Amino acid sequence: ENEDVVIKVADEGGGIPRSHVKKIWSYLFTTANPSIQESMMTFSGDVDHSVDSPLAGLGYGLPISRSYARYFGGDVSIMSMEGYGTDAFVYLTRMGRSREPLPV
Repeated sequence: ENEDVVIKVADEGGGIPRSHVKKIWSYLFTTANPSIQESMMTFSGDVDHSVDSPLAGLGYGLPISRSYARYFGGDVSIMSMEGYGTDAFVYLTRMGRSREPLPV
């Protein structure tokens, strides 16, 4: 039996340049367009801020995701092909021996 549960998330969004791969685990590192960041940081009474994610594009997602995974005994890894896309793998330790530990 497998010792981990693995979740794969894949996209075809152009991938991550190799020069950025080590930086993606650093808080506040982002490749988001500066105009997107600026619009998120500027408060305007005319804009409904509840529609957008408050942390999108600010460089928190991957580091926080990896921290949570490691806290629960797992990990997160990234495999990217520049010009094509990125695969993210979330590894979580299985709990228990039953295939589906739900009460019947």
